Amino acid sequence: MWSRRQSRLRTLAFGVEELRRRRREREAALRKARREQQLVSKRLLREDAPEEAGGQSAAVLLGEAEVQQFLRLAQRGTDEKEREKALVSLRRGLQHPDTQLTFIRLEGSMRTLVGLLTSNQALLQLEAARCLHELSHSEQSAVAEACLPATSYLLTYLSGHSSDFIELCLYTLGNLIVESEAVRRQLLPQGIVPAFAACIQSPHVAVLEALGYALSQLLQAKEAPEKIIPSILGSSLPQQMLRLMQPGPKLNLGVTMEFAWCLHYIICSQVDNAVLLAHGALPTLALLLLDLAGAVQRMDDAGLELLACPVLRCLSNLLTEVPAEAMGQQMELRDERLVAALFIFLQFFLQKQPALLPEGLWLLNNLTANSPAFCTSLLSLDLIEPLLQLLPLSNAVCMLAAQAFLQQSGLQALEKHREETQLQDRIQALQQTAAIHG
Repeated sequence: MWSRRQSRLRTLAFGVEELRRRRREREAALRKARREQQLVSKRLLREDAPEEAGGQSAAVLLGEAEVQQFLRLAQRGTDEKEREKALVSLRRGLQHPDTQLTFIRLEGSMRTLVGLLTSNQALLQLEAARCLHELSHSEQSAVAEACLPATSYLLTYLSGHSSDFIELCLYTLGNLIVESEAVRRQLLPQGIVPAFAACIQSPHVAVLEALGYALSQLLQAKEAPEKIIPSILGSSLPQQMLRLMQPGPKLNLGVTMEFAWCLHYIICSQVDNAVLLAHGALPTLALLLLDLAGAVQRMDDAGLELLACPVLRCLSNLLTEVPAEAMGQQMELRDERLVAALFIFLQFFLQKQPALLPEGLWLLNNLTANSPAFCTSLLSLDLIEPLLQLLPLSNAVCMLAAQAFLQQSGLQALEKHREETQLQDRIQALQQTAAIHG
């Protein structure tokens, strides 16, 4: 009996390694597609007009003569009201892709817009920034390159006093950063990382959410592991991100989601995860998972997976870098409620997002790999039956669920209960099902 179990463990361990290899290859392929096919995500901030906020396009195709006229009026209009109105008309025209191309082809157009952005009249400055924001959302890489002269000023304005204006600058920078290597190359030596570190101290939720978005765009750059992440790890950003992810009455799900993805990108880079561990990333993430498990049961589930997914991934990946003896020193990682919380998410994913089940099972495997206590928790919390229910879903899920049972420490815990007939029947059923699906 014991030798057969060990043989099954070796077989399943090989299968899990194969799944990990395939997952790494798939993620590498997605990263390559992102670089080669410009598969980028951008955000558009339009809240000033009812028709725009409602999602209805107010874009107007402008010809070259019209663009020139609006720029001339914005620059030399008789009064501020006329100049602002000209910029509003230009901004609506810039919502059209063809107008964007017309604009960047016009000689001196960007220089004029930057001049308005740096004017001492707040309304004109705001409308010029909105025009740049429309351009930053373009799908044409040439448009992002054309915005390069404005990026230094956008970075400077992050230290301003208007939270709305800072938010707009952050989203614009985020859109440009992900599109253009030239933009990143210019902003890094100009201090984009220290500027972001200053922004994270803002008391405004909208600014923090915009910062999380811009930072995540920066972290997804192909040169991030070599040129960006070391600077971020050397700043106050990791510590402040973890502070904003700590459960409590001030926790904001939107902000937490943005920074959870940032943390995920940093951890996956494997530049220096010891910095995150030193700042208490593991206990923070464990407590956050417990808090989210409670939220699953008391709130609308819409969008919750966008937060749960990076949190599970961060925990799973960080656990692989923690020595077995250090696991027991982490109070939060000895709490069997963590296993219970994980199963709440597995049930949630089973009903709402089955594709995310492997994320939860990867974490379960990493938790039980070096912790007999967690393996025993599967028994004491009566969680074997829920795991058995996951086996028929797919070969990958079956293999991961079986691996959770058959970790070496788990085998020892199961051996202690071998005299329980009902448990032995369940283990036999698991082995038979794993043989079918494996």
